[in-house]
Amino acid sequence: MFDFRPEPGTPKPEAYRQLLDAAEALTAGEPDGVANMANIAALLWDFLPELNWSGFYRVMEGELVLGPFVGRPACIRIPMGQGVCGVAAKEGTTQLVEDVHAFPGHIACDAVTNSELVVPILGGGKPIAVIDLDSPAKARFDREDADGIEALARMLSDRI
Repeated sequence: MFDFRPEPGTPKPEAYRQLLDAAEALTAGEPDGVANMANIAALLWDFLPELNWSGFYRVMEGELVLGPFVGRPACIRIPMGQGVCGVAAKEGTTQLVEDVHAFPGHIACDAVTNSELVVPILGGGKPIAVIDLDSPAKARFDREDADGIEALARMLSDRI
């Protein structure tokens, strides 16, 4: 049994360094992208407080398709450019949303979600998936969270 959780009170930059180390350990040498996404979704859920969903959407045939996740059932398909995940995938840019209800075109898969962080994973310079983190707390995510998840996305780019 693995327990990668940081000690309570660990500063965010150090916690994200530990998260990256744990993700490296879990995915190193594993060629199955779905298995890697499943372990990382669980790792994020375990590592980060105040989440109600952590997981992946994969870019498939011009749309986002639900990948491994932890949380309540979710939207299965999201058109590119729609919702927070679709915008992140279409633009290839991180979406840090303090209040999803103020985001134009937000897709409410779970009514308790109030803030969201979505980071694209690039392969060959194009989005191949997104990491999606949802929270019931408004303004749960900040630039340090985005930086940490962006580092994770770069590491996973050739492992999913």
